[in-house]
Amino acid sequence: MSLPPLAERLRPNTLDDLVGQQHLTGKGSILRTAIENNKIPSIILWGPPGVGKTTIAGIIANKLEKPFYSLSAIAAGVKEIREVIEDAKSKNGAILFIDEIHRFNKGQQDALLGAVEKGIITLIGATTENPSFEVNSALLSRCQVYVLKALDENDLFQLLKTALEKDETLLSKKIHLKETASLIRISGGDARKLLNLLEIVSDNLGTENTITDEIVMQIAQQKIALYDKKGEQHYDIISAFIKSMRGSDPNATVYWLARMIEGGEDVKFIARRMLIFASEDIGNANPNALLLANSTFQAVNIIGYPESRIILSQCAIYLATSVKSNASYMAIEDALDTVRKKGDLSVPLHLRNAPTKMMKQMDYGKDYKYAHQFADNFILQEFLPSEISGTRFYSPQKNAREEETRKFLKERWKDIYSY
Repeated sequence: MSLPPLAERLRPNTLDDLVGQQHLTGKGSILRTAIENNKIPSIILWGPPGVGKTTIAGIIANKLEKPFYSLSAIAAGVKEIREVIEDAKSKNGAILFIDEIHRFNKGQQDALLGAVEKGIITLIGATTENPSFEVNSALLSRCQVYVLKALDENDLFQLLKTALEKDETLLSKKIHLKETASLIRISGGDARKLLNLLEIVSDNLGTENTITDEIVMQIAQQKIALYDKKGEQHYDIISAFIKSMRGSDPNATVYWLARMIEGGEDVKFIARRMLIFASEDIGNANPNALLLANSTFQAVNIIGYPESRIILSQCAIYLATSVKSNASYMAIEDALDTVRKKGDLSVPLHLRNAPTKMMKQMDYGKDYKYAHQFADNFILQEFLPSEISGTRFYSPQKNAREEETRKFLKERWKDIYSY
């Protein structure tokens, strides 16, 4: 009988043995306190691969001593969900862990609602994708979302140390870990990937028992797949894709797109990132970019692979070759920074609505000038609170469309803002 993978052999059984996520599971933390008090609400664990989502679910199940069911969203359907719910009813409640819950469609998620609301099941969902996008609002409102972080270098080093000190198979090989940089870098903060790589390297050392960075790279290049949707490659390649579009290189853009498509990346993930890019990196320099990206997102959701590759390519090349501006992105970031620093400044009286007689007597709406009653539908007046009057958040950049915008704003606002 073959051994389970190293990552499974070393899976922690208690919170004290868990590496990382101290903000959630350390002494006095919110999730640890809930677990220790046996009062776990339905939760969604959101974070990158290999950071402890499944492990935390298992620890919760052991601590609460309730019937524990585990489903994968890839394989399970409504039928399997209903079977678990019926079984849980006869056992006075149970924990249901759903891995990759973002892959459940609306119908599958709706099947969970009643049981979660009535407390028949305590749901623990694990996802690598933003639950705001991938979990429907009705189910999301019934769950507490906890954000898990990628493991840092110290966490990963501790995992390597634990593996070499506690795993009997590695101990029998008397492996000496001389260098760790390559193991840690390739893992990308993913504990499972780190331990799997350590096991692959240890199995391919031959007569040697010393692990160096050079040996790790040699073995990794031979044994590790080119694209891992759940690991470092997922994040590295989408980063290269976005940076290629930002750098206006359509050739590199379509290459990285091809890498994702060939690796089976979720078509919605690619389209959603292009939709964000269209606003963040192109913005009002070319407003059509956002329209095309949105149309692409809608189209690929209907069509899917393999035909979606054509639509994705068209949109990606358009975005790469478009004029760029991050002025809108910077404007909202600056405005948010001001809001956080200045607090809730009062709305000027002339901008307030005055639906009642008392409000009119208090000068709500007094001296407000209705722009459409003036030439060119414009009249100079103040719209910001007095404390930040004249603060400019939006700075048009040097491209044809925004230069027109700059000229428009400069003509009208020269007495208040500097354009």
